Amino acid sequence: MRYAVLGTGEVGRTLGGRLLELGHEVTLGSRSRDNPVALGWATAAAGRARAGTFAEAAAAGEVVVNAVGGRVALDALRAAGAERLDGKVLVDVSNPLAFEDGWPRLDPVESDSVGERIQRAFPHVRVVKALNTVNCRVMVDPGRVPGEHQVFVCGEDAGAKEQVTELLGEFGWPAGRVLDLGGIRAARAVEMYLPLWLALSGRFGGADFNVEVRRAG
Repeated sequence: MRYAVLGTGEVGRTLGGRLLELGHEVTLGSRSRDNPVALGWATAAAGRARAGTFAEAAAAGEVVVNAVGGRVALDALRAAGAERLDGKVLVDVSNPLAFEDGWPRLDPVESDSVGERIQRAFPHVRVVKALNTVNCRVMVDPGRVPGEHQVFVCGEDAGAKEQVTELLGEFGWPAGRVLDLGGIRAARAVEMYLPLWLALSGRFGGADFNVEVRRAG
């Protein structure tokens, strides 16, 4: 499978690296063709790794992973171009986070979400929100955390969610630990989890943790 990973930060590079290990082709997309981080990553990975602009990555990928910050996601996707995204599955792992006066702030929050904004702006893209509730290392290696902890998916396209669930299975998440929360509106809930995740990270002194949901009976 050919993947476009938009974003050259730790999340994008970690996801891209794991996809390469799994045998996929990956183009790491950024704002400029000469982005030194993207070029360095592609050179070090070699083989099936490429670097390019957001538009070049989107054109090359059969599946697109949005790994830029939530507040700049729409700008990055507009740069990628709707004509290169339409009809494709887009996995949105972003969170709308900013720090103001030392405190985390989400925008949008409660009455909207990044996932919903992406779906509205690109109605022909098959948006699936996933993986934004765990650290990027846990995203691609859930065994770092013991137990039957879960990740969540939501989106309007059932087939797209099935495809993303299969990808999560490649990362090591059994299908039974991928909880489908329904339509893309549920992205509000998983994005609003981030402040709690940050508080837990501070409490534990690290990011190797996750939540496990249990039902009575």
